[in-house]
Amino acid sequence: MSDLLVDLECWLASHCDGDWEHGWGVRINTLDNPGWSVDIDLAGTDLSGKALSRIQEERTERDWIHCWVDEEVFKGRGGPKNLHEILGVFTAWVGAD
Repeated sequence: MSDLLVDLECWLASHCDGDWEHGWGVRINTLDNPGWSVDIDLAGTDLSGKALSRIQEERTERDWIHCWVDEEVFKGRGGPKNLHEILGVFTAWVGAD
C-alpha cells in the first residue's frame, strides 16, 4: 500500500516548481455515500492531454470505482475501501506509455 503513496509523493514533488503547486495540486476527500474522491490536477504536467479510458467497476454498493479525466483533472471516485485502488489506477496510468 505504501508504494502507491510514495509514487504519488514523487509525482507531486516532481511538479512542485515554485509555481505549479500554487494553482494546482492533489485533493483527497471523502464522499457521503460513503466513499472517496480523488482529484489530481494535470494542467502544466506531462499528463496534460493524455487520454484515459473511463473506468467503471461496480462490484457491490460499497465496492466500486470510477476513474476518468475531465478538463485536465484526473478524477477518481470509489467506495470506502477503494482509495488504494483509485491511487493504483492513477499511478499505473502515469507509468503507461
